[in-house]
Amino acid sequence: MALGIWANQRYFLNKMSLRELVFAYLTHHAIVTYLAGVAVGGILAAILTDSWAHTLLAAGLVIPIYPVVWYLLHRFVLHGRMLYKSPRTAVIWKRIHFDHHQDPNDLSVLFGALYTTLPTIAIIALPLGWAAGGAAGALAALAMGLAVTCFYEFCHCIQHLPFAPRWQWLRDIKKLHLAHHFHNEAGNYGITNFMADRVLGTFYGSPKGTSRSATVFNLGYTESEAKRYPWVARLSGVTPEDLNHRRPTRTAAGA
Repeated sequence: MALGIWANQRYFLNKMSLRELVFAYLTHHAIVTYLAGVAVGGILAAILTDSWAHTLLAAGLVIPIYPVVWYLLHRFVLHGRMLYKSPRTAVIWKRIHFDHHQDPNDLSVLFGALYTTLPTIAIIALPLGWAAGGAAGALAALAMGLAVTCFYEFCHCIQHLPFAPRWQWLRDIKKLHLAHHFHNEAGNYGITNFMADRVLGTFYGSPKGTSRSATVFNLGYTESEAKRYPWVARLSGVTPEDLNHRRPTRTAAGA
């Protein structure tokens, strides 16, 4: 559900400038929540710490762990077929990933849903931080997890914006991510870091050497799957047959 400034506004990245994106990004309730969490977690960690070395270590450990966790979730959960097979989780899968692949330009479904992102960040960051630095370490790790999420989300926005980044690194990851969306979704699962793709064999640097996927927009939720598990199709307001031929038009039920 859209909140605040977003309540009566829709943003589509293919029609936006970088300045418009920055405004939309900073006013989205998810980003505002993450940034507030960074501030609160950082302040509390500073108050509670009795060892800056341990607290900073706890925060630093999140940085290399985050891209690995993202890869595993993206590949095996978001691109898995488990969530759409239950009516209870179909609406979640539709919101957090199916809709994004249906229309990668719609900024409202590019950001993760707080009811999925916040528990995931907490589950990973809090125990890791606690082990390294106690309560202060847990809070510092949580703050870092939220900060890295903000960074990921902004890079993700840039990857879908009709904008040529000045930095070569941003241009490179943009090309890889767009190939994931428009050529073959069974690869290039990273957002800012593709090391796990390279190690686990899902990296491809150019579409020329990889076959085009027929399920790049529906993520394998095809006509036959929709007939067996109809909940996402119903939420999208389409028939199962539509899923093999076009990207369905979303309804408010999946927003």
